[in-house]
Amino acid sequence: MKAYLLSIAAGLLVGVVYSLLGVRSPAPPMIALVGLLGILLGEQIVPLASRFVTKNNVAQFVMTECRDHVLGRLPGDADKHDA
Repeated sequence: MKAYLLSIAAGLLVGVVYSLLGVRSPAPPMIALVGLLGILLGEQIVPLASRFVTKNNVAQFVMTECRDHVLGRLPGDADKHDA
């Protein structure tokens, strides 16, 4: 239930931002896709910053967890994830 409440809160926040920017919802396809890309990349800022601060392997995070989250499973990756 918490995930649903957070989702509706995020949706309301995005709706307010759309209204302030004067973008109608549903947004034109290109604007919507750029917005989704921003959301995906924005989700990675906190984990990336925390790894940078703790001096963990940032490059490894970007090439694995971050890439998988932003791009999804790419063709040919099934063998790596299913093993």
